[in-house]
Formats: sequence, C-alpha cells, structure tokens
Amino acid sequence: MRKILRLIAICLISSLLLISCQSAETNTNSNVAGGSDKIRIGFCFDSFVIERWQRDRDVFVGAAKELGAEVNVQNANGDVETQKKQINYFIDEKMDAIVIIAIDGYDLEEEVARAKASGIPVIAYDRLICNADVDLYISFDNSKVGQLMGQAMVDAGIDNGKVLMLGGSDLDNNTKLVEQGFTDVMSSHGITVVDSIHATNWKAEIASDYVRDNPEVVSQVDGIMCGNDNLASQVVPALAEMRLAGNIIVVGQDADLEACQRIVEGTQLMTVYKPVEKLAQKAAELTVKLAQGDDISQEEGYQTIDDGIYNVPYIAIEPIMVNADNMDEVIINSGFHLKEDVYLNVPNTDKDDE
Repeated sequence: MRKILRLIAICLISSLLLISCQSAETNTNSNVAGGSDKIRIGFCFDSFVIERWQRDRDVFVGAAKELGAEVNVQNANGDVETQKKQINYFIDEKMDAIVIIAIDGYDLEEEVARAKASGIPVIAYDRLICNADVDLYISFDNSKVGQLMGQAMVDAGIDNGKVLMLGGSDLDNNTKLVEQGFTDVMSSHGITVVDSIHATNWKAEIASDYVRDNPEVVSQVDGIMCGNDNLASQVVPALAEMRLAGNIIVVGQDADLEACQRIVEGTQLMTVYKPVEKLAQKAAELTVKLAQGDDISQEEGYQTIDDGIYNVPYIAIEPIMVNADNMDEVIINSGFHLKEDVYLNVPNTDKDDE
C-alpha cells in the first residue's frame, strides 16, 4: 500500500510540474506575440541642444505609450548624414511610422521617398521637409510667430526705428516663415531691418559673435530679433559687455526658462510660447493613426501646405506671445515653468505667492 501511495504521489507531482512548465511557455509566447503587434515609431531628433526638444520627446513618448505604441528615439547631434543613416535604419527595421525633426529640410527627399516606398508614413515634426511629399507636417503657425515678435517691438514704441535679424538656420524652412512674418510687420510700420544673418545649425555663438564683431551696427539699432531664445541667450550677454543690455529690445521664441528669467529681469522684451505639450500630444495621436492606415483629413485644423512641389497635409498649433505682463498667466499657470524658477533672480518680487 505504501508503495502504491508513493507512486501516486510521484505521478501527481510530475503532472503538476508539466502543467506549470506548459503554462510558463504559453505566457512567454503570448508576451512575444503581443510585443510584435505593438506599433513601432522611429523618432529622429536633430539634436537636444535646444532646450524644448527634450520636453517634446518626453511628451511624445509618453503619449505614444498610452496609445499602445513604442518609440525608438535617435539623436543626430546636428549632423545631416547621421540623420540620414538613422532614417534608413528605421526603414530597415520596418518601423510603422517615422517622425523627423529635420536638420536640413531640403536634403531628405531620398530618405522620405524610400520610407514611403516601403509603406512607412513619414511625419515632419515642427520643421517642414521640402519637396518630399511627407504624410503630415505638424508644427506651429510660424508666420504668426514672426508677426508676434514684430508686433511686440512695435508695441514697445520703435515705429520708424532700426532692427537686426539674427535668424536661425537657413536650412530650416521655419526660419523663412518666421522671418517673413516679422519683416511684414516691420515694413508696415516703417521699421528698417539694417542687417540680417543666419546661425548655421542654430549655433548661438554665431549670433553673439556678430554682436561683438559689429558694434557700430549694433549700437545704432533699437531692437534685435533672435531666431530663438537659445540665440538670445548668447546675444544678451554680448550686449551686456557693451552696456546695452536692457536698452536694445531683444525678442525670441520657445519660452526657454532662461528667456523667461530675462524677461522678468528686463533684458529680453518677449518670447513666443509654443505649447509643445499640445503639439507633441497631437503629433503622437496622428502618428499612431497614420501607422494604422487611418484617414486624418477630417482632423480639426487640417489643411495643406506647399512643400515646394507637393501640397502636403498640415496641422498648425497657435503660438502665444509672452512678456512680463502675462508671464504668470501663460507660463506659470500652465505649469510650463515654476514660478520660483522664473523669478529666481528677481529680488523682493511682488510676484510671490501670498
């Protein structure tokens, strides 16, 4: 009887072990199958030198994850050839969609064509890729950005004055749009643009070097339009060396923390706040839809834009002008920056919480 009971016990234990192993194998296979069904997005950034790109990345990745997609982020560090290799890598890996912040908006036609030939939709994020027929260009209204910069100068009282344009990369199509919006306002108010340059690859030192190397030009202007706040971050110290910081109006865009600090300190007049959370969230949603083959033509704000050859789908997010008067309302209350950070260098401020 004892032998029989032992035999039965051994048989039961063996059966339980077999069932356990089969269950573990089934769970593993299920996870692999589930992983293969995930939407895979390749996101190629130009670099992370510009402060806001880190915020765009985090919001986009988080939003995509909530929608069941995973994002492979690549950083090209400002090198066009590296960016091309990264795009081709995404194509070879058979990503479901590719999102690109172009370093050179005029030199990615072949890569976009290869992706589209492979059935992979391409989204131009914030910067248009020209002559390439992308599946979506999503950005801010960049002409409006330039108009807001120009109008801020006009409102500051420099009608019939003189300004400099220290613009961003001329390989970035947005630069052209921003400058067009800005110069339209300048010409309509009799303000002369006495000189303009472009900062290759958005290198801020190019703008500050211009200020230091051309004191005779700088000293005669009433304002300086900087292509973004990062350029302004180098231009303002250069003006300070000439004892002109706060006397010459400086405007920028992106609402970087340091720019917001300069605004409340009085060395920068304004910035243009572009709600990147809204842009990144919307871009993630539309990227997932395109990856699934959905039609996005009925999306709110849908329009088209000429990329040089093709009319491509375009969705534009409205930018917002920010100065010292509405800093709390727009920047602080939205949670974009903390009040204690923005007013860090302003002693005895009346902006403290009561």
